[in-house]
Amino acid sequence: MQFEVGKIYDGVVKGITAYGAFVEIDKNTTGMVHISEIANSYVNDIKEHLKENQTVKVKIIGVNEAGKISLSIKKAVDGDNADSGKNDSYGNENTAGCGDNYRTGYDASKCPPPSVWETKKQPSASEMSFEDMLNKFKQSSEEKIGELKRNIDNKRKGSSRRGR
Repeated sequence: MQFEVGKIYDGVVKGITAYGAFVEIDKNTTGMVHISEIANSYVNDIKEHLKENQTVKVKIIGVNEAGKISLSIKKAVDGDNADSGKNDSYGNENTAGCGDNYRTGYDASKCPPPSVWETKKQPSASEMSFEDMLNKFKQSSEEKIGELKRNIDNKRKGSSRRGR
C-alpha cells in the first residue's frame, strides 16, 4: 500500500516505549509516533494517553530515506476531528471549535483555556519606580558576580591540571 505524507490513516498501537509508540497502519507497515507528537499538552508518561491495541488516527508527517515512517496523533486529531462532535482518539470529549483556529459559533464554556506562552514585557525605565529599578540593578549585579566567580573557579581548576 502506498502512503502519502500529510494523509490521515487509522492505525493500531502495537508497542509503547519511553520515547514514543509504534502504530501499525496496515498489515505490513508500522510507523512511529514520537512522544512529542502524541498530544498538544506535555506528555510525561505515554501510557496515560495510549494503550496497546488501541485504534488511533495518525497523520504521516514524514518518511526518511530508510523508509521509516514518522506519525503524529495530535496533528491527525486537530485536522480531522475538530468539528465532529464525537470523542477524540483518546476517548475524551471533543471540544468542537476549540483549538488554535477558533471558529464562529463555538461554545467557550466547553473550551479549555488557551495555553499561550508569551514573554513578559519589560517596562521602560520611565515606567519603573525607584525600588523596581534598584531591584533590577541588584539582580543583574548578582548574576554578573556569579558568572565572574564561575569563570575564575574554572580558570583556577584548569591551571592546576596543567602542572601535573
